[in-house]
Amino acid sequence: MMAMLWAQKIMFGKKTYADVPAKLKEQVKEILIESGLEELAA
Repeated sequence: MMAMLWAQKIMFGKKTYADVPAKLKEQVKEILIESGLEELAA
């Protein structure tokens, strides 16, 4: 749930992948890749 929230914030340009807490980074990266936005997970 939190990973999806972070992914949405990244998608809308409110946050960057670097802002994501370490424990959620892998899940957020997977969500971004599944959404076709792997370039945002850098």
